[in-house]
Amino acid sequence: MQQMKMMAAQAALKYIPAKAIVGIGTGSTIDCFIKLLCTIRDNVRATVASSKKTAQLLTTLDFEVIELNEVDELTLYIDSADAYNNIKQLIKGKGGALTREKILAYASKKFICIVDQTKANTLFNCPIPIEVMPIARSCVAREIVKLGGQPQLRNNFITDNGNVILDVYHMPIEHPIKLENQLNSIPGIIENGLFAIKNADQIIIGHKESVTVLS
Repeated sequence: MQQMKMMAAQAALKYIPAKAIVGIGTGSTIDCFIKLLCTIRDNVRATVASSKKTAQLLTTLDFEVIELNEVDELTLYIDSADAYNNIKQLIKGKGGALTREKILAYASKKFICIVDQTKANTLFNCPIPIEVMPIARSCVAREIVKLGGQPQLRNNFITDNGNVILDVYHMPIEHPIKLENQLNSIPGIIENGLFAIKNADQIIIGHKESVTVLS
């Protein structure tokens, strides 16, 4: 699987134009991408990180990390996903940075998702992470049960925003856009891991010896 991640990460480098301000996601595939990014360092004017973990890695590798409020828009946002479908809708949030990731995706001219082939067409089999204010954890969980999901508190995890994560299993996802809006209408939910309203512009899928691109 590591080789497939590296293949996708390597292929993403060619999409970065000169002097770009690049938004960068969070996760093991993105860690691969960041290390490869060093090979085209001169193309990257600055970066905007979706998490403290990503910011720390970028800083360690001597990339400039700036805040989103310092720029009008991002040239490009590159991130991974836990699952995707054939119309480029995603589930994200295994790393717990889903709220900041969704903000960066919306603020970017282009959103490129890099994944390995095991993530294909698995929206129905993947839990949906939901960031929730701690005070609302129980009442949000009850509302999710009414919608048909089975929420589980992610133990010993606090997001960079100071909130908790509920991982929702077996949630019916017949209409992803409708469900994304429905979840975010529940008071106490900060954001959910469905990226259906704003999906990826392109998905680069890593295989053992090649990549394919879903555009």
